[in-house]
Amino acid sequence: MEAIVKNNKRLIRSWAMFDWANSAYNLVITSTIFPVYYTAITTTKEHGDVVNFFGFEIVNTALSNFSLAVAYLLMSFSLPFISSYADAKGKKKQIMKFFTYIGAISCMCLFFFKLETLEVGIICFVLAAMGYIGGVLFNNSYLPLLATVDQQDRVSAQGFAYGYVGCVTLQVLCFIVVLKPTWFGITDPSLPARISFLMVGLWWLGFSMIPFKYLPKIDATANNRGNNFIQNVKDEFNHVIQKIRGIPEIKQFLPAFFFYSIGVQTLMIVASSFGEKILHLGAERLIATILLIQLVAILGAFFMSYLSNLFGNIKVLIIVVMIWIGICISAFYLSTPLQFYILAALVGLVMGGIQSLSRSTYSKLIPTDIKDTTAFFSFYDVTEKVAIVLGLFSFGLIEQITHNIRNSALVLSLFFVIGLLLLVRILLSNKS
Repeated sequence: MEAIVKNNKRLIRSWAMFDWANSAYNLVITSTIFPVYYTAITTTKEHGDVVNFFGFEIVNTALSNFSLAVAYLLMSFSLPFISSYADAKGKKKQIMKFFTYIGAISCMCLFFFKLETLEVGIICFVLAAMGYIGGVLFNNSYLPLLATVDQQDRVSAQGFAYGYVGCVTLQVLCFIVVLKPTWFGITDPSLPARISFLMVGLWWLGFSMIPFKYLPKIDATANNRGNNFIQNVKDEFNHVIQKIRGIPEIKQFLPAFFFYSIGVQTLMIVASSFGEKILHLGAERLIATILLIQLVAILGAFFMSYLSNLFGNIKVLIIVVMIWIGICISAFYLSTPLQFYILAALVGLVMGGIQSLSRSTYSKLIPTDIKDTTAFFSFYDVTEKVAIVLGLFSFGLIEQITHNIRNSALVLSLFFVIGLLLLVRILLSNKS
C-alpha cells in the first residue's frame, strides 16, 4: 500500500473532489431536471400519466421509482462480493474507476432519451444509478484510511460540502440552458434538458480524474489466497463477517441506519416528482427549490458535525430523525407553494447533516487497524441501498394502488419512527 499520511489536507481535498464530481448526478438526474423532464414527456393527453413499458401499463413515476429500486437491488446483492474481491486483490481504485465510467457514460447516453426511446432511456437511467452507487461505496471506504477518528466527522462533512457546492455549480449552468434556450439558439423544447444530462456525464467523468490521480493504491489484503476469484471473494467476505460479528456497536447501528435511510433516501429521490404532482410548481420553481436545498445542506453538514462534537453522534442523529418524522407528516398536508419552500429548506438542513454524520459514525466504528475498509463499507452501503429499494417500492406501490402520492409520503414516517426507536436503544445501551 502507498504510504498514507492521515489528515493530509491535499489528499483529503482530492478525495472530496469525488463527491464534487458525482453529486451532479444525484442532483440533476435523481432530483431535479431529469424527474421534471421525465414526468413531462411521459404525461400525455391520450394516456395521462400511464406509460407502456415493454408491454406493461404503469404509472410513470412508479416506473421510475421501480427502475431505481431494481438498480439498488442489483447493487445490494453484488457489492459485498465486488468489494471483497477488490480488497483481496488490491483493486479498490480500479473498480472505483470502472463504476464511474459506467455511470458517467450512461448519463451522457440520456441525451438521446425521448418518449419513443423510453425503454432504452430507462436502461441508461438504471446503469447510471448503478455506476453512482458503486463509485460512492469505494470513495466512502477511503475515509477511515485518510482521517483519524477524531477528524472523521469533519472530513465527512467536508466531502458532502464539496458535493453540494459542485452539484449546485453544475445545476446553475444547466439551469441557464433549460430556462434560456434562446440564448443558445435552441428551438427543440426537449434539447435543453437532454444537454443537461450530457453535461452531468462530462462533469462526473472529468472531475473524477482528480481523485483517481491522487488517491493511493491499496495493497491486497492478507486474506488473498491466490488468483481464484471465488476463493478470494469467499475468504475476504467471511473474514469481514467475522470481524463485524465481533463489533456490537456496528450490529446495533446498521439496523437503525437501515430504517431511517428508507425515509431519507426515498424522500430525496421523489421530492421533485412530489412537488410537481401535488402543486404543479413547474420546472423553474422546482429546480430553484432543489438548489436551495443543496445550499442549506452545506450548512447542515458542518452544523451537525459541530453538534456531534458537543453531544455525540447518536444524540444528534436522534434529533435529526425526529425532524424527518415531522417533515413526512407535514408533506401529507402540503397545500401551498410557500409551505413546500419552507419544508424544502428544512429538508436541506437535515439532509446534509444526516448523510454526513451517518457516514462518519459508521467509519468511527471500524477498528483503526483494519485495511479491508471497502468490504466493511459494503455492508454500510448495502444497508442503505436495500433501504432505498424498500422505500422506493413502498412509495411506488402505495401510489400505484391509491393513486395518491401523499399517502406514500405519510407511510415513510413509520420507517423513521422505527429508526428513532433503534437509535434510542443504542443510546440507552451505551449508558448502561
